[in-house]
Amino acid sequence: MTDRSGKFAGDDPFEIARNWLAEAEAKEPNDPNAIALATVDPEGRPNVRMVLLKEIEADAFVFYTNYESKKGEELAATPEAAFVLHWKSLRRQIRVRGSVTREDGPQADAYFDSRSLKSRIGAIASEQSRPLDSRATLMAAAAKIGLKEGMHPKRPAHWGGFRIVPYEIEFWADGDFRLHDRFRWKRPVSQTSTNEDWTIQRLFP
Repeated sequence: MTDRSGKFAGDDPFEIARNWLAEAEAKEPNDPNAIALATVDPEGRPNVRMVLLKEIEADAFVFYTNYESKKGEELAATPEAAFVLHWKSLRRQIRVRGSVTREDGPQADAYFDSRSLKSRIGAIASEQSRPLDSRATLMAAAAKIGLKEGMHPKRPAHWGGFRIVPYEIEFWADGDFRLHDRFRWKRPVSQTSTNEDWTIQRLFP
């Protein structure tokens, strides 16, 4: 057993993550759900960018994006990802590594429909990660889509979610004199793993 207590207490890492995020939502000035998402290209070279984490499920983390973007293509080729949530206001972070699957069914439809109209039009109009000659071209494409789709645009086939099912989660909190607290939750690399499979270990800071 590890000597976890306070902010680290609990037997479900997803519940701990939800609790930390809820605390950050009350203190972080902007985008407390922003994650730095890392993927690899076909040559094994890393890429990282900021995206917004939209859901912490019972056994996974979910974000949404353009499937034809660079990250979408990289995740299709190598369905593995890592990300970090870092909150300066809480002086804490969560690191995750896991396997990735697509979420392109009713759940993705419901999330897309919950977005503002302009955000939905932008998601349809943007050829994300492709070369763009000018901002005017992008604005013209958005205007054209707005006229075509009207007030209720549907989620396009090229846009949806990715679900990260972690095999490793690390919780970190700042400590005095750089004597930080770190706990790593680890389980077999398998999407059929359950929360009972976790082993928990305290790490040196």
